[in-house]
Amino acid sequence: MHLRARVPRKSVLVAGLLLLGSLGWYGCGQERETVVGPTEDPALTGASHSGFDNPAVVRTMRIQERHTSALMAEPEVVGTATGIDETGTPVVLVFTKHPVADTALPYEVDGVRVVQQVTGEFHAMKGGGGGTSHTAKQTPPIQLGTSGGWHFDLANGFCCGGTLGSLIHVGSQLRILSNYHVFESDIVSGGNGRVAQTGDGIIQPGLIDVNCNAANAQDVATLVVTHSLPSSNVDCSSATIISGMVNTSGSILEVGTLSSSTVAAFVGQAVKKSGRTTGLTRSSITGLNASVSVQYDNECAGGIAFTKTYTGQIVVGNRHSGFLAGGDSGSLMVEDVSTNPRAVGLLFAGSSSIAVANPIGPVLSQLGASMVGQ
Repeated sequence: MHLRARVPRKSVLVAGLLLLGSLGWYGCGQERETVVGPTEDPALTGASHSGFDNPAVVRTMRIQERHTSALMAEPEVVGTATGIDETGTPVVLVFTKHPVADTALPYEVDGVRVVQQVTGEFHAMKGGGGGTSHTAKQTPPIQLGTSGGWHFDLANGFCCGGTLGSLIHVGSQLRILSNYHVFESDIVSGGNGRVAQTGDGIIQPGLIDVNCNAANAQDVATLVVTHSLPSSNVDCSSATIISGMVNTSGSILEVGTLSSSTVAAFVGQAVKKSGRTTGLTRSSITGLNASVSVQYDNECAGGIAFTKTYTGQIVVGNRHSGFLAGGDSGSLMVEDVSTNPRAVGLLFAGSSSIAVANPIGPVLSQLGASMVGQ
């Protein structure tokens, strides 16, 4: 499912009042486990032996891809990925809504073992942790990894929000990077009588943290509508910062400044993220090359607009939604190092056991962007 969070328009947000949105893989704002995508060049980024420089892993990815359509024809299957078992051997992971009988799935495909992982459905996660509040209104210039979203993200009796993830360069502009479903997923003139448009305000904190009243937040950027979905393979959007409102070093709460370079994901890689709901959390990548199906709302708490099947995604462990939860959508996932970590992926969906991220390379390519960092 997606990880944008939502709350009733006239209610006060309390701990735990985070709904996960539509069924499927979740997006910004919710917790999820890790799957690694095959879109980075390991020769340039230094992927490990359990990543793209391992011929056995790459071979397993190709086998996984050949059999994904047949595997996902089983109604309980919601995705596949390439993982590593306890012996260090590459396997094909099959994600299911509920436990599936052994007879319903093959034991192996083309000589590679098939391992079932019960994840539940995935949703986009539009929607704390540690001693730093990720929901409080900051004194400008703000740091990122904080609550935020579209100024007008309220409809149908609810308001929504996610995470302002990181800072990027697009030409001469500095922009905030987040998810499509956090910034611009209002695509029908429905419950709020409008759709997202270039120039609309992006606020901090998000509406879910200011009692659904944008007057209690602050505009920190202006939306640049790019419509990454439903046609592309990434869930991303960006907004041009307003002068003086955002820390131009790109500092992220509890993470600090980043490296300007990125790194490819690999199985077992230690990662962290800073997000609106769960704050600073850590996990590790459990799968690469994931194919997952995610459902998206028309607008805040609206009906299903479309279902998107992604390929080449990163899967991360998300036990009991401890890494990613509703409202964390848009969080940047980085390598777990103390100084100037490199970006790995953009989190957007998951379940209570795994999280899903777009590999950072395709995200930046989609926007014609580069990371702000040292």
